[in-house]
Amino acid sequence: MKMTNKEYGQYTDALAPKSKCVKNCFNAFWTGGLICTLGQLVMNGASAMGMDEKMSATTTSICLVFLSVLLTGFAVYDDIAKFAGAGTLVPITGFANSIAAPAVEFQTEGIVLGTCAKMFTIAGPVLVFGTSASVIYGVIYWICKLCKLV
Repeated sequence: MKMTNKEYGQYTDALAPKSKCVKNCFNAFWTGGLICTLGQLVMNGASAMGMDEKMSATTTSICLVFLSVLLTGFAVYDDIAKFAGAGTLVPITGFANSIAAPAVEFQTEGIVLGTCAKMFTIAGPVLVFGTSASVIYGVIYWICKLCKLV
């Protein structure tokens, strides 16, 4: 059966699943907003307990990371992420999940070779390149300050 490129394009378009872009964006938006609202509630609660702004922010980060890791350990976070998509990746909870998920997945290989060795397989490159980029940016900024360009 011979087809032209146009006919083949029409054929594949007819068989391809329809995109649920609007629904996916909506789910990501409200789920990410719900996570951020939870963080704001924790921050307000910490402030009401007498913590200063910096300590409240730190407490909020710790609580969100802990909750994310706990939900990852119980295999609940993956279900939320399948539903919400990028809505769970943007807040700090997504980063905590990216560290905890490989550690949970490879725990059967033992503590050292499984959990500890695999913990940073996803987040490791982000940490390395993020740190490297910030150092390079800092050096460039420092040189510009010395040359009075900034």
